[in-house]
Amino acid sequence: MGKDPALQAVGGAAAAIGARAWAVGGYVRDRLLGRPHPDIDVVVEEGRALELAEEFARRVGARPPALFPRFGTAQVSWAGRLVEFASARAESYARGSRKPAVRPASLEEDLLRRDFTVNALLMDWEGRVHDPLGMGLQDLKARVLRTPRDPLVTFDDDPLRMLRAIRFAAQLGFALAPDLLPAMHRLAHRARPPVLSAERAADELRKMLLSERPALALDLLQQGGLLAVLLPEIDAMRGVEQGGWHTHDVYGHTLRAVEASPPGLTARLAALFHDVGKPVTAAPDGSFIGHDRVGAEMAEQALKRLRFPHQEAERVRDLVRLHMRPVYYDSSWSDGAVRRLARDAGDLLWPLIDLARADIAASAYPHPEKIDELAARLRSVLEEKPTRMRSPVTGEDVIRVLGLRPGPEVGRVKQRIEELVLEGELPPDREAVLRWLAGQRPARPDPG
Repeated sequence: MGKDPALQAVGGAAAAIGARAWAVGGYVRDRLLGRPHPDIDVVVEEGRALELAEEFARRVGARPPALFPRFGTAQVSWAGRLVEFASARAESYARGSRKPAVRPASLEEDLLRRDFTVNALLMDWEGRVHDPLGMGLQDLKARVLRTPRDPLVTFDDDPLRMLRAIRFAAQLGFALAPDLLPAMHRLAHRARPPVLSAERAADELRKMLLSERPALALDLLQQGGLLAVLLPEIDAMRGVEQGGWHTHDVYGHTLRAVEASPPGLTARLAALFHDVGKPVTAAPDGSFIGHDRVGAEMAEQALKRLRFPHQEAERVRDLVRLHMRPVYYDSSWSDGAVRRLARDAGDLLWPLIDLARADIAASAYPHPEKIDELAARLRSVLEEKPTRMRSPVTGEDVIRVLGLRPGPEVGRVKQRIEELVLEGELPPDREAVLRWLAGQRPARPDPG
């Protein structure tokens, strides 16, 4: 590990005021794992965190720190990094509240209240690692997540730590210590508002889905009893059998689809929810009629409940609603049908194709190459000049040429023109369409 200038600058500030302080937490863990972690958490003994933050900011020429005296913490932004200073402290929580009562504490007490032993390692300003609890280094080497205290105490203090455990397992490839999942089961009910806000839960879910092991995260949520609390719609997929080319129940298929999706939030959320409508539309004959439409609404409601941005929820909703269209593709589709899919999907077209690939990859379907064929045809129709994706005439043109009054009939005529252009039965040329439209004008009755 090379020397970190921020670490050295904090050390210089600590020496200047005679403060005992250490880097701690994720920064130390990730430095030892060879992972990037630009932000630094600093634990400061004897309640001097605010003083050290001010000295650090002054020495490096940063803006004055943001101070939080009630919690004994301060933050300094420097060179695109966040350095957070916290006085060694202990916290206690009232039932039903996430606002802790904070009191000064020894360094060991501070480390014991942290979430995991691998996050309770210290690093001095020369880069030397210290393990006061005597467990962190061995757990890091074994790639195990263990709580410094009984996990029932650690998780009860802050239920978010249950989600963090699963997120770290998915991000780092660590195993959970044997006592963690049973503790999660006992405390899963505390992962609801007001104790755990929807926003904090959603932030952890987002990080799980963007990790290298999203299916592992989802399965650990289920094993810990948290999936039923946070995403009951997904938990309801378990045990819902399906036939055809499917090799797993709806839940198992969904996990494999998520794993096969590209690492983007919209893609992974769409894969997670694409079959969410199946449990409620399951029929005795094994069909799931309308599961795409029903699932679209369920997905949107779930994401809004979790306080995901409305635009994200709506994009996922639309992908779920459309997800069967590419799967039904075969070579007999007309160019018009291909253009219609492109038109209906709009800017979600390529995310929709990614979802179709993941959906097929999560089954034993024997011809996944058909999505490649569809993608090639989509690229071809999108490159057409002039485009056939929209009508070359307007509603005003229809009114003028046919002598109609504004109303539903204008919309019907315009839609008919759009379909004829899409199918190739009319050229995508304004003058040609206007001539065709003039030919549709009803003949005037003979006055004689």
